[in-house]
Amino acid sequence: MTIPKRILQVAAIDFQVRHFLLPLMRALRDRGHIVEVAAADGSDLDPARAEGFPIHPVPFARSLDLAAHFRAYRRLRELLRRERFDIVHGHYPVAGHIARLAARAARVPEIVYTSHGYSFLKPGNPVVRALMFGAEALAARCQTTLFTQSSEEARVAERLHLAPRRGAIAIGNGVDPARFHPVRDEADRTDRARLRAEAGTPEDAVVLVIVSRLVAHKGHAELFAAAERLPAAHVWVVGERLASDHGARLDAVIARARQTLGARLVLLGRRTDVERVLRAADIFVLPSHFEGMPRTVAEAMMSGLPVVATDIRGTREQVVEGETGHLVPVGDVAALAEALAPLVADATLRARYGTAARVRAEALFDERAVIARQLEALGL
Repeated sequence: MTIPKRILQVAAIDFQVRHFLLPLMRALRDRGHIVEVAAADGSDLDPARAEGFPIHPVPFARSLDLAAHFRAYRRLRELLRRERFDIVHGHYPVAGHIARLAARAARVPEIVYTSHGYSFLKPGNPVVRALMFGAEALAARCQTTLFTQSSEEARVAERLHLAPRRGAIAIGNGVDPARFHPVRDEADRTDRARLRAEAGTPEDAVVLVIVSRLVAHKGHAELFAAAERLPAAHVWVVGERLASDHGARLDAVIARARQTLGARLVLLGRRTDVERVLRAADIFVLPSHFEGMPRTVAEAMMSGLPVVATDIRGTREQVVEGETGHLVPVGDVAALAEALAPLVADATLRARYGTAARVRAEALFDERAVIARQLEALGL
């Protein structure tokens, strides 16, 4: 019988807890463990609070503000010294760095990190990337277990000596197949028609959908430009820019898309019913410049949608070229439009790719299996 342990999940912002960590937290609690959360406070923590998970507000900042990082480190270190957790599990770069350092200082027995995409691998200023690698190298010395979402990133971690002696463990990225599924009955068909009517999109239109935060590296500009070359395609955009997001805003990009695409562009904003949106769409598109392993791609595949995305780490482990969708070079608008064109034109091709995507997603991206890998690796 597993001995109950007290576990602290650490994320920088409330959004990450709500959208990515809750299933793992529930599974750990179902096994009899005590599960708590440390994150910057916000309304997205309300579901965790409602389910009875204790919340410890920590003022994490998603920036290069060293003073802010030190304040968060000190708050977390004090919490860990006072409360005595058995396991600290950090997620994402900022919170993951601070969690590992604070846990080592507080002598926490097990220190786990899940990389959702190493920051130093992102395109950008080489000096900033070098600093990020240095921070990661320091924090990596503190961890006892390293999870990555993609196998490719696990090998990168091992090659760069960022993994513990037993290596990095690629766990994938999972979604709930009961929530994300294709249109399967009359109720789903009615709901699809209702959502399209609410969006002002014709029932027979071919809808391209992107689900992501409104940040430049997700590739919205490339999608809009490709859609200009596909007059039969409508574009739905799901997501918002978080208060903690930084970098160039997309206001000008969206304003231009409104002019060029007109009524074919629909901004749906933040949604809590993404599964409905995916069932009402026809093709999922993610022309991202960088990912760990995007959950939205797994959600789309589980929903039976063909996926057109960029050929980058993580995504190329999800999409099978010519079978479940297409992979295109980063920033290549012409290639993106060329990959989308036959899918826009052919409903039979969309259905074939979508069916294959669902089968692959059920085999690889069921969240129960992804969580089970973590519990087994940690002996929980």
